Amino acid sequence: MHSLKGFLAFSLLFLSLLLFLDAVPEAADGSSVFAAESTAFGETESASTAPVLQNTEAPETFSSKAAAVLTHPLVVPVLLTIAALGLLLEFFTPGVGVPGIIGLISLVLFFYGHFVAGYAGFGSIALVIIGLGLLFTEFLIPGGILGILGIASILVSVFLAGGSLMSTAISIFIALIAATAGMVIIVKFFGKRPQLFKRLILTDATDTESGYVSAVNRPELIGQIAVTATALRPSGTIVLGEERIDAVSEGRFIDPNKQVKIIKVEGSRIVVRELEKQEEE
Repeated sequence: MHSLKGFLAFSLLFLSLLLFLDAVPEAADGSSVFAAESTAFGETESASTAPVLQNTEAPETFSSKAAAVLTHPLVVPVLLTIAALGLLLEFFTPGVGVPGIIGLISLVLFFYGHFVAGYAGFGSIALVIIGLGLLFTEFLIPGGILGILGIASILVSVFLAGGSLMSTAISIFIALIAATAGMVIIVKFFGKRPQLFKRLILTDATDTESGYVSAVNRPELIGQIAVTATALRPSGTIVLGEERIDAVSEGRFIDPNKQVKIIKVEGSRIVVRELEKQEEE
């Protein structure tokens, strides 16, 4: 419950920060610090306002400087790689730990820079928060499906916020390659598997050392005397000692509570025959 409250608080804080940043670029006169970008795409200003725009140069803020760094083509792959590795390591050590926090910080920096630069909208922000919520739920209630949906939501949100589709695809590709390499190294050298993969892939072995006994090839049963627990028509159940065994009769039907003799074992198929009176004696 405390972890859930922490995640909700983090999500609200993240949204509050983005709403605040949305208001920061607006100057006192209502002009945007990114207003110069509009003229670069062919928009023209009237002659009366042109001198004002030439003489009014918006100061470069910390947010705009940070956005320029965080959206740099060389920085984006690094942020996404750190985020992917951090979230991946969190699967090995469930719960909010150092790898998960570092991954979240990298993800926040990615969306922070792209939001301030105008690439990311509230749709992509909402999508990444939903993805993080699904991953968090996966930690609390492991199942696999929620984790996969969470990863897919985060990837889609990164695509929506990335601006250039090609550069974003390359950055995601680099991050996935690095995360895959990290997963292989961890599994190879530390012998651990992610909690998500444990839910999707069967890793338990039913060997004799764990107390499992195969029902196949039990020749020692031949000649044993058992009692029919159900009617054999021709298949049914017999009781041998305290063990209930599926069996088939040799030919004719056998009523319940009759003594039978195991005469043949063919893999998991056990064939029995009703004891004659002389055999019972």
